[in-house]
Amino acid sequence: MEDVLRRNIVHPLPSDDVHVEGIQPSAARKIAIRAFFSAPGSRPPIPEAVAELMKRRALPEAVVAVRVALRLLSTRIGTLLLCGFRSLTWKWPFLLKFSQIQLHKREKILQSWSKQSFWTSLRVVFLLIKVVCCFVFFSQTDENSKNPAWEAIGYNLDSRECSTKPQEERPLQKGIVECTNTDNDNLLRSLKEKCVEVTEDHEKNMFKVKCDVVIVGSGCGGGVAAGVLASSGLKVLVIEKGNYFAPGDYSSLEGPSLDELYVSGGMLTTLDGKMLLFSGSTVGGGSAINWSASIRTPDPVIKEWSVNHRLPIFNSSDYRLAMDEVCKRIGVTEKCTEEGFQNQVLRQGCENLGLEVEKVPRNSSENHYCGSCTYGCRLGDKKGTDTTWLVDAVEHGAVVLTGCKAEKFVLEDVKTGTRKKKCTGIIAAVSDKNVTKKLQIEARVSISACGSVLTPPLLKSSGLRNPNIGANLHLHPVLLAWGYFPESANSVKGKSFEGGIITSLHKVTSDPEKRNIHAIIEAPGLGPAAFSSLIPWVSGRDMKERMVKYDRTANLFALVRDQSTGESQRRGKDSISFKDFDKQNLKIGLRQCLRILIAAGAAEVGTYRSDGQRMRCKGVKAGELEEFLDTVIAPGGPRSRTEEWPIYASALQMGSFRMGDAAETGPVDSNGESWEPEGLYVCDGSFLPTAFGVNPMITIQSTAYCISSAIDVSEANKTKV
Repeated sequence: MEDVLRRNIVHPLPSDDVHVEGIQPSAARKIAIRAFFSAPGSRPPIPEAVAELMKRRALPEAVVAVRVALRLLSTRIGTLLLCGFRSLTWKWPFLLKFSQIQLHKREKILQSWSKQSFWTSLRVVFLLIKVVCCFVFFSQTDENSKNPAWEAIGYNLDSRECSTKPQEERPLQKGIVECTNTDNDNLLRSLKEKCVEVTEDHEKNMFKVKCDVVIVGSGCGGGVAAGVLASSGLKVLVIEKGNYFAPGDYSSLEGPSLDELYVSGGMLTTLDGKMLLFSGSTVGGGSAINWSASIRTPDPVIKEWSVNHRLPIFNSSDYRLAMDEVCKRIGVTEKCTEEGFQNQVLRQGCENLGLEVEKVPRNSSENHYCGSCTYGCRLGDKKGTDTTWLVDAVEHGAVVLTGCKAEKFVLEDVKTGTRKKKCTGIIAAVSDKNVTKKLQIEARVSISACGSVLTPPLLKSSGLRNPNIGANLHLHPVLLAWGYFPESANSVKGKSFEGGIITSLHKVTSDPEKRNIHAIIEAPGLGPAAFSSLIPWVSGRDMKERMVKYDRTANLFALVRDQSTGESQRRGKDSISFKDFDKQNLKIGLRQCLRILIAAGAAEVGTYRSDGQRMRCKGVKAGELEEFLDTVIAPGGPRSRTEEWPIYASALQMGSFRMGDAAETGPVDSNGESWEPEGLYVCDGSFLPTAFGVNPMITIQSTAYCISSAIDVSEANKTKV
């Protein structure tokens, strides 16, 4: 039955009448396109891969819904219930099972599920099947790391940005302890070889480890904290649930890279399925897979946080010096010698409309042209914490444990001081089942730096009770628009997957002084599997025609500084509820994306709304354009009561463990220390008091620099006493 559904999402089509507007392919690509159109989604090993990925990565509730639907569709009565009159026939037995219904009718059934506004569980079933089937179809590779569809859609991993030989060195190797493919004895030996003080507790079946500082997470916050504190002479131990990849280890293959480098393999969603959440899960965290944008904290945000939220740290000279130090250490450059296809489109469209477009600083060289940095930078040019701050830490004796997951912080009662408890370290477990002992890591300072969707559940499970924990989650929601630029009819050169991912930015404002910013517009990094998962599915032919245009389809997104807040209370159970203010700003930003794409010369534009909303641009008059734009809105997600819905995305989560001037306003103080136990700090994007409005890497690293510098001073004073 799963195979029947797969064949409907990606089904074979007649290849003798293939013609895609604007495509003038070579002879080899013509053959590839014909083969692509006739290819089914049921060829091995795709069916098995779809089932395995769905079971392993999707929300359990969604998997249950799919399982129930498949069982019903394997029966006649169940098919009637889910498919209605299309399951009826004039011939005996008059009522068909889903697999017996003609292909064109099954396609109509799937379309109706997509529009189903009363029984939204059917929409979730449709969405999950569509996303996973398309993702697997376009990400599966053979023994030569090739996918049969890639030539047809113009995708080439050997393109210019990845042709330079990657670095062979492994800069963190001398400080890495890999907790995979090991056992108790080997782990114990590895820790001792790294000069870690460790003993066995046979009674509790634990390894007891001692250090000065233990940090959970190695991204923008944890990496900086490790570098600063280890450089001051403290023994630092970093716990990272992901694995370590040096530049030469990255494959740039979309499927394996998402599985290895992202939380939940890049398939983490909010509980209602409305929004995809992208978060790093590797040494370097988000800094290893982000899009390089290195924007300093804007002055209005600094003023808001320091005055309205009474957090003077942000308006201090120390913070501005920290931004200088961070930008210097990660090699931020202000220029880009050559922009990729999508950023050319953004810049050209803005200039043609008379709009201002800004250059985005990046933590890479000016001539960095790697479009695959979202799968780890193979060139080693992008300076994440894995090639900067963590290198500093390892050089000063820090140790990074990979494949190791923190279970809880250890809290002990104290009788002196202002706090009733003290954090004395963490309990952690190794992912390899051959390691039967847990780790009890004792430390004077404990730091949670595992991100806005993982820090709150970890600290709640450790016994913290502040009501603000997990609340105030901000997601910087994003909606995308696309424009198709036939190569034969447009001056913009390149492919959609080439070049620096974010090098240009446009702010959508409603006043000349730019005080009221509705949204910012940037370009995303979308591999073919992600692109196929996000595009609307209105028919099998339409999907394949869209995919053949992939290499010349420019994508832009509108990002808003959301006032809406969500919750992150349990791992993988995040939620968000949009305010009308944010929906209005997203609508304004999305419409501006479309105007920019049209002004840049797109032949066709559209949104990612489920009904395939699109418009051909040739000969369109101003009035017709405005009529189209009036239909562009920011509706609810898959579980909404509207027939048309988009998929929202978020790559920037923050605020779920925000700083506060008192315990009533936030779980941590302006030094990042918990208001509850002494010695427990938070050092990731969750400490930001509000949404930020632009890419927050520099802000997170600069705040982490200030927090860790203060910890260093505090520990030094304790030693003196």
